[in-house]
Amino acid sequence: MSIATVDTSGGLTHDNLRTLLAAVCAATGLDPGGAELIKFTNNAVFRLRGAPVVVRIAGSTAARERAATVVGVARWLAGHDFPAVRLLAGLEQPISLHGQVITLWERVPETGPRPDGADLAVLLKRLHRLPGPPPDLPEWRPINEVRQRLAEPEDLATGDHAFLLDQCDQVEKELAGLRFRLPRGVIHGDAFLGNVIPGTRGPVLCDFDGTTIGPREWDLTPVAVGRLRLDYTTDDHAMLARRYGVDITEWDGFPVLRRLRELKLVTSVLPILRSNPGIRPQWEHRMRTFKAGDLTARWQPYR
Repeated sequence: MSIATVDTSGGLTHDNLRTLLAAVCAATGLDPGGAELIKFTNNAVFRLRGAPVVVRIAGSTAARERAATVVGVARWLAGHDFPAVRLLAGLEQPISLHGQVITLWERVPETGPRPDGADLAVLLKRLHRLPGPPPDLPEWRPINEVRQRLAEPEDLATGDHAFLLDQCDQVEKELAGLRFRLPRGVIHGDAFLGNVIPGTRGPVLCDFDGTTIGPREWDLTPVAVGRLRLDYTTDDHAMLARRYGVDITEWDGFPVLRRLRELKLVTSVLPILRSNPGIRPQWEHRMRTFKAGDLTARWQPYR
């Protein structure tokens, strides 16, 4: 299938994604037949059936701009033998096709037990102790990413757009006033259990889109917010806090980081809100309760 048949002006539709998948497989000698779309939020992720490979297509301008950094982080972690997903060897990555950016990864067989908060704490402590950050790793500027998503939303009402922009300004101002206690350094940036894979030799970390130089408190925030906001049955936060040695919810700056995390959870799918209509009901629920300042409403993961 020719890449010239892809028209992404209407968004990364499922048909466009399949066409891009076929094109990158043709270019790399892989078979796209029977590939399974396992995720389609801020990135689209396919699991190939004919080879132990995962194909990741960036779903927004922000994700496309971060792809080279993601590749650099993955290579840096591999150099330290860190338990993380590995890039598919023998290819120059990231791969650019028709304005889209794609990376290929070795698939990790998910055969071990479900990772928990203690497993994530072990990975984060090890990550936070690694020497010599990868070259050109950017500084943590989380509001920039949110504003990028707000610059290319699909089907977002004018009032909601204005509200979210105002939230960016407010949270950015509050972040500037925080006094972090933990040392700065390399952070994963999106450290929740969805980014930990149960590998055959133990849990491995994935998804380095948010990896930067920043406050370690941010890596302890997603699981804490997950306990408070998402309808999880396991208290992974208690396990993470005990193993890492810090309970982020006891810090007086946590409410600001919680608001930032929830702002990111609301805006993460804005660039594909029309392209992936299945997520719309959950997004509307998140937006409505976030806008109302309802801290007790429970959210569900995007499906």
